[in-house]
Amino acid sequence: MKIEDHIMFTAKHGNWKVGEKLLVMENPRIAHFLASISNTVNIKIPEYLIDVINVPGIVSLAEELAEKELEVAMKTLKSPGTSRKISKLVFEENKKLKKNLVDVARSFLVRETLSRKIHVYYPEGEIKELKVVLPYQDDHINFTAKHDSWIVVKKLMIDEKTPLADVARILASINETITLKLPIYAEIDMKGIDSWFGDIKKAKSKMEIGALINKYHHFPGHEYAPEGFEEHARIYALRKVLEKIGLTMDIPAKSLEKYLEKKA
Repeated sequence: MKIEDHIMFTAKHGNWKVGEKLLVMENPRIAHFLASISNTVNIKIPEYLIDVINVPGIVSLAEELAEKELEVAMKTLKSPGTSRKISKLVFEENKKLKKNLVDVARSFLVRETLSRKIHVYYPEGEIKELKVVLPYQDDHINFTAKHDSWIVVKKLMIDEKTPLADVARILASINETITLKLPIYAEIDMKGIDSWFGDIKKAKSKMEIGALINKYHHFPGHEYAPEGFEEHARIYALRKVLEKIGLTMDIPAKSLEKYLEKKA
């Protein structure tokens, strides 16, 4: 049986029941749909970290950091002092396991902090309704895509034995896939973005970070993406800024995977 080209996301767990499917496989529509899925999973991930991370504590720390100037907040996010604060907000005593959760908590803190100062979510909003027939009646997370040579299936069936962190892991994994694919369909000039920040290799000092932030503020998104995707290009520019500082605002699925494997 031939599977039609499509992209589909569905989630059913507790009161959360959403789903949409895209069948009109035009590149701009694909990009917009992927952006809405990314927003959806990133907004939901913190709810599934509550068993391993003090989520309210991270949010409170983010509110405190967001009061600082952007370059100061960025430097503080990378500081040893913030690392110690994050470590205290992770529910794990084993040092090797804790490191994985600290990586997750820091990424969550970065997104929470920056979301209070600049755009970290795509303009499409999130998926809030169920517009398709669910592929499974049991609780689950499901993301499938087929378009030309791109085929992906990410699925997690959820029952009472499923760790909440495993749900966070699958959501983070979906976001990682979308982060790689969205620029292709949105025709974002990723090499151009690299070049825009190319004169700054790494940023550690307040001055270096300030120079990086200044370049971000002057980033001409319209020159690196077609109409309708300028804001998306700016978010990828932000990812490049964070990379040069040594941060990320995307929850690392691999860190959660390693934690869950060793914890089992």
